[in-house]
Amino acid sequence: MMDAQDHAGLVPGEGAHGLPPRFATALLAGLLEQAGRALEHDPGAARSLLARASTLLRQEAPGHGTAHAPGYNPGHNPERGGASGLSPWQERRVREHVATHLGGTLRVDDIAAVTRLSGSYFKRAFKVSFGETPHGYLRRMRIERAKRMMLEGREPLAQIALACGLADQAHLSRLFRQITGSSPSAWRRRHASAA
Repeated sequence: MMDAQDHAGLVPGEGAHGLPPRFATALLAGLLEQAGRALEHDPGAARSLLARASTLLRQEAPGHGTAHAPGYNPGHNPERGGASGLSPWQERRVREHVATHLGGTLRVDDIAAVTRLSGSYFKRAFKVSFGETPHGYLRRMRIERAKRMMLEGREPLAQIALACGLADQAHLSRLFRQITGSSPSAWRRRHASAA
């Protein structure tokens, strides 16, 4: 099954339009299953997955093809009190900027600059679009990268921490436990034995 990272390219403006119905249904089912599993240990990730599923449903609904109804605003989210989110090109730039610079220092104002928005407006629009704060998203992306690195290689945790933009192994361990409920070494052993 695809994980949330695999779905990232299939949300607003990045190819969700025109998916074969069976694939869109499978994608939606996967997002909802992951949200259900994440609900107990990571409510923020569950909210993000549900927001992505909601976006996919809205995009695949009749009238949301390539020709939008008059007045349609892809960043408008009525579930969030009518607040506008980021446009598809802004979401794409955020994802690209974060992926490219995740190993270093990432300030919210620098990410806002790639969207051409002020920091305060960016934070509100980001939360509407991604279902979590920019800080929460960065933390989650750092841990997702750490997980991939642990599965794909044998680098020491201290090296993985630095490659993920964290201060040291202790920082990785604290953040990893907060997000996953497990220590990095226990997670690595559990998933290495499953592979």
